[in-house]
Amino acid sequence: MKINNILISQSLKGSNSPYLELSKNVKIDFRSFIEVKGASSIDVRKQKINFSDFTVVLFISKNSVDHYFRLAESMRFKVPISMKYICQTESIAYYLQKYIVYRKRKIYIGKKSFKDILPFIKKNTSERFLLPSSDILKLEIPKMLNKLNISWKRAILYKTTSSDLSDLKKIIYYDILVFFSPACIKSLFENFPNFDQNNIKIATFGKNTLDAAYKAGLKIEIRVPTPEFPSMAKALEKYIKEYKKK
Repeated sequence: MKINNILISQSLKGSNSPYLELSKNVKIDFRSFIEVKGASSIDVRKQKINFSDFTVVLFISKNSVDHYFRLAESMRFKVPISMKYICQTESIAYYLQKYIVYRKRKIYIGKKSFKDILPFIKKNTSERFLLPSSDILKLEIPKMLNKLNISWKRAILYKTTSSDLSDLKKIIYYDILVFFSPACIKSLFENFPNFDQNNIKIATFGKNTLDAAYKAGLKIEIRVPTPEFPSMAKALEKYIKEYKKK
């Protein structure tokens, strides 16, 4: 018994992808199951959002960074040097350097989850917070912000839609399908409404993706992250080795 083909439901990212080493022993295809479409300045105004009303921006993803600055430019809003930023992770904070001079800004950085940035928000309750996001947002985030008794508003600056996978006719020939978000699970069934898992192994990253996969009736073989395997690539490598022994 052998794993021959794996489909990763996102694009190949960079020349240092951890999957490149794994691909020496198994065929791996990369295909984004979702597309990100930016909102227009008209969409933002319909939400009654005025960027100048806010003194702190909460960034929970790199996409939120891109679309905030894209729309700020298109709406001719010059982001002031006094603007403060709270970033959910270090990688998001570093990504900010694409748009701002790092040393001239006040930037607060969390460790991993949204809960990590709550202490920074609590220390600045007099500020006015803007949360740029997609149309999909974890329900617990607004709940946490509402409990803080602060002035905040969400701005939907981009939307996540399912990609057209009609050319991917041989999805049933993959041994493992790898998913990283509930939107990817949704895209699978929108593109293949009669999808039958049969012997296909499913790998999921994150609790929300896992829950969405279970809700869709899928059987899950690989769950990431875990203390042993924080990355999907390492989990796949171990699973493939163990599968060969069966």
